[in-house]
Amino acid sequence: MNYSFDSWLKQLGWNTYFQANYETMQTTGTIPARVSSESKGLYQLLTPQGEMSARLTGKMRYEQAPATIFPAVGDWVMAMPIAGEDKAMIHAVLPRKSKFSRKVAGECAAEQVVAANVDFVFIVSGLDGGRSFNLRRIERYLTLAWNSGAVPVVILNKADMVESVETFIQEVEGIAPGVSVHPVSARTGAGLEALLAYLTEGSTIGFLGSSGVGKSALINALLGKNKQAVGDVRLDDRMGRHTTTRRELIPLPGGGIVIDTPGMREIQMWGADSDLDGVFSDISQIAEDCRFKDCSHTSETGCAVLAAVERGDLDPARLENYRKLQKELEYVGAREADSARQYEKMKFKPIAKLVKQLYKER
Repeated sequence: MNYSFDSWLKQLGWNTYFQANYETMQTTGTIPARVSSESKGLYQLLTPQGEMSARLTGKMRYEQAPATIFPAVGDWVMAMPIAGEDKAMIHAVLPRKSKFSRKVAGECAAEQVVAANVDFVFIVSGLDGGRSFNLRRIERYLTLAWNSGAVPVVILNKADMVESVETFIQEVEGIAPGVSVHPVSARTGAGLEALLAYLTEGSTIGFLGSSGVGKSALINALLGKNKQAVGDVRLDDRMGRHTTTRRELIPLPGGGIVIDTPGMREIQMWGADSDLDGVFSDISQIAEDCRFKDCSHTSETGCAVLAAVERGDLDPARLENYRKLQKELEYVGAREADSARQYEKMKFKPIAKLVKQLYKER
């Protein structure tokens, strides 16, 4: 069956890209479905036949690696409905247009896909004081957003709590040239009309930001009802409790889809050094004039980046954050390479054991 003209699927983001891949991969009896949430291996799917709960087939769960091929919220999957039940089995994940990834917590150098097929990433900061507004944290989120393949947009929430929002806008534009910045207030509704331009039919928006900045309140304002729980913030640092406990895909009544993510107090980087170029393009441009091509911008003679700091043309805090993120990415890259070697070793271990056994039997 051709689903390319199904208006319901289009509202959920179905397009010619997914249609072409579905036709290539199609398994008899499967239907296209989008993952709306996941919890402990149980997935909720939005399908042409209604909402269904689903699990992975045994083959998909045990015979494939790495774990990044497992469905994430926002993924389109090939699901086979179970007759007479609102349940299905997931047979495959369609190729992603974009994915938002981070390093898993702990020492393991593995990728965790947080959300897939996101068109825009709303990076939300709060203007209510404390640590809600932090340029260094925004730089970190921007790096992750650019690496996802989605377009980052900075949202300055609680704009009604400051006398002049222009100063904050200029500070963000100083570290994020070319990125749209929108001051809004989820409480009063001011500025929300600017966000509607992103919420077109089929577009998917991911929300990122620390706890307490008002992501859930913004989603409620766009929904026109209180679907997401909203928590209080601490008075000392304006940080809040995690009111969102799982990632969830939410269709909006006026068009578009949002993906809410739990507040991430400690985001660990995932990607390569080159992923910093999109956020720190000013440093990359200045570095072209460094005396040495492999300049680390720490103490080398003829370093154009250090000279820019001395002249006052580059904020030293921005350079320090650049170095910090670069070290994180280098560490992840080294651990990932080690993990890949271990995986290859384990993959061929049964074969080596079999060969050894055959020689013994001769």
